[in-house]
Amino acid sequence: MGDKTQALISILKLQPVVPVLVIRDLAHAVPLARALVAGGLKAIEITLRTPVALAAIRAVADEVEDAVPGAGTVLNARQYHQAVEAGSQFIVSPGTTQELLDVARKSPVPMLPGAATPSEVMALREEGYEVLKFFPAEQAGGAAYLKSLASPLAGTMFCPTGSITPDNARDYLSLSNVICVGGSWVAPTALVEAGDWDGITRLATEASWLTS
Repeated sequence: MGDKTQALISILKLQPVVPVLVIRDLAHAVPLARALVAGGLKAIEITLRTPVALAAIRAVADEVEDAVPGAGTVLNARQYHQAVEAGSQFIVSPGTTQELLDVARKSPVPMLPGAATPSEVMALREEGYEVLKFFPAEQAGGAAYLKSLASPLAGTMFCPTGSITPDNARDYLSLSNVICVGGSWVAPTALVEAGDWDGITRLATEASWLTS
């Protein structure tokens, strides 16, 4: 688990914000990823919530230099294997199951599993996970709740995701147990559908400079 943990940490430390994307039109995948990379956001989570998601990951992996594509909303072993085959360099799940733990243990591609309670965090720590997705962040208690976990669950790092915005991102990024945040605001639907890639690059640039 050590090498995979370090690989995941190196990806999540590329930037303070990991874009969380729902791509509905495959034609948007490459220009959207290029716009995000141009703004300094190389690690990109493409969620498996649409029929074109796997094809979008493959296109980004093949065509966008410097992009580090990952797959989000991975719920089972089949999706894990499909995402890795498509070129995902990291896997993100909203929670975890024994099936996911088993496939992740055998895969060279690291997983960022979701957790929202101390018990879930402790269970994942027993499995060797040191970096977790805190989801759904705002609904599960927000930055104040996550801060309260820092001392009793020392050594665990989180990527909070779920209703993160430019207005509250710094609240999370200021915490000692937060490595980065996940956010969809850097690729709003209106800009994507309009093909306003320059506008998305501007948002990505602003996000890449976010600090505590």
